[in-house]
Amino acid sequence: LRHGRIVMGPEVAELETALARQCGNAFAVAVDSGSSALYLALRCLDLGPGDEVITTPLSWVATFNAIAATRALPVAVDIGDDLNMDPAAIEAAITPNTRAIVAVHYAGLVCDMAPIMDTAARHGLDVVEDAAQAFSAHRDGSPAGSFSRLAALSMNPMKVFSAYGEAGAVVCDEEALYDRLTMLRYAGTVNREECREISLNHKPDTIQASMLLVVLRHLEDKVEQRRKIARYYDGELGSLVACPGEPQGARHVYYDYIIQCDRRDDLKCFLESRGIEVKIHHETLIPDQPAYENLPAQDLPAARRATERILSLPCHEAMRDDEAEYVAAAVRNFFVF
Repeated sequence: LRHGRIVMGPEVAELETALARQCGNAFAVAVDSGSSALYLALRCLDLGPGDEVITTPLSWVATFNAIAATRALPVAVDIGDDLNMDPAAIEAAITPNTRAIVAVHYAGLVCDMAPIMDTAARHGLDVVEDAAQAFSAHRDGSPAGSFSRLAALSMNPMKVFSAYGEAGAVVCDEEALYDRLTMLRYAGTVNREECREISLNHKPDTIQASMLLVVLRHLEDKVEQRRKIARYYDGELGSLVACPGEPQGARHVYYDYIIQCDRRDDLKCFLESRGIEVKIHHETLIPDQPAYENLPAQDLPAARRATERILSLPCHEAMRDDEAEYVAAAVRNFFVF
């Protein structure tokens, strides 16, 4: 506030350096939201009418919206047991019009990226990671955001790495992409005067960058507290419900702790009656949203079954041990009685 550069101040560049390092990339471009980050990443692929982009149906609508905003067609494939996009389902969805894959790291668990990247390489497709929920998560020794050509991050207040308002970033390794992203976030201008592409304002606020630099110093403690609660839930509830688990070689950051069970709606009501806030993320698949009613029908049996079974339990860094114990006891009581 003292230096007065409220937008695009020096702290923004400092944050970008930290984000690039954390994600194992050469460059990061901070923007005003995670939605902007994903949209601008996709803009860099020069998608347009007739192009198809494969992604998951189980995500926040911004994933489809960012694809559709480029005028490309989102194509959903089914999910696996981990609730992420099933790599084995991608091959059958590829057509001559397929241009890219958007891999969403759902709930804080990085997708099984090795087969996804292999399929993309064999078909000459770009991959963009939607790492909005998975900052600082790892898979096979590599951090979220490091697998693909471009990756989008979100740091809004709900995220594990949380700003005090909206914030996002795109990470990449190619200088040409970095230059284009910095232009696209500032109305397509170079040196604030020469407009080379049609774009809008996606610039970040300095105060969010400043706060995020502070939050970053405490991020590992936040993540470890979530992981501690998740391990406790795993031990207490694993015999009663399907717990998210953590595949070998993965580091889950538990943006959400999502269980699955057949009597989900009854359990939800039971827990809410005992003062426990639970959520369903997400009850409606994106292809079933009214905005996408004109999409071709897609066979997504695993994803549709998941929407009937998933439930997010409280799992965050402000939870006390006795609160986690109360939640676990309530879940156990539901199944006992």
